[in-house]
Amino acid sequence: MTTDAGAPWLVAGLGNPGPEYASNRHNVGFMVADLLAERIGARFKRHGKAQAQVVEGRIGPPGPGGRRVILAKPMSFMNVSGGPVTALRDFYKVPVGNIVAVHDELDIDYGVLRLKLGGGDNGHNGLKSITKSLGAEYHRVRFGIGRPPGRMQVADFVLRDFSSAERKELDYFVDRAADAVEALVIEGLERAQTAYNS
Repeated sequence: MTTDAGAPWLVAGLGNPGPEYASNRHNVGFMVADLLAERIGARFKRHGKAQAQVVEGRIGPPGPGGRRVILAKPMSFMNVSGGPVTALRDFYKVPVGNIVAVHDELDIDYGVLRLKLGGGDNGHNGLKSITKSLGAEYHRVRFGIGRPPGRMQVADFVLRDFSSAERKELDYFVDRAADAVEALVIEGLERAQTAYNS
């Protein structure tokens, strides 16, 4: 898919709003978005037209090599992420091919990244909602969280905080996921996949 070089990018970190969810596995998309905002040197603010917090800025080298980016954290709860993402797409006139969803992924080992364009939702309610609103042809940065241990239910697992062992490496993995988002936006999917699809 070709992307319009002049069009902005919309990077949506998926998660649930509220302090009780902040450190959950399901909120790793928010963690990556927060780090990207920190790198841009801006703070999230509530958007006037969408149920989301946003940061507008540029990533990449100064000048024509940089890309205009809207970072977003939908504030609607995970399973209805499609509404805020669609409202932001309409407001900023972002082509679907310039939308990136950053999300937790059960079917990948903890900390492993996979970047892709399009595909199914793999039972992820945030993706299901976005795909229902926009179709499937948006980019995904999938952050592996692994499968629940023993007989733990998936819903319980994703809504729990990372374990103490996982937290030791979490900052490193979140940093790497933010790097992968930047590479995707600046260099394109294939080069980013080569570098980050571990």
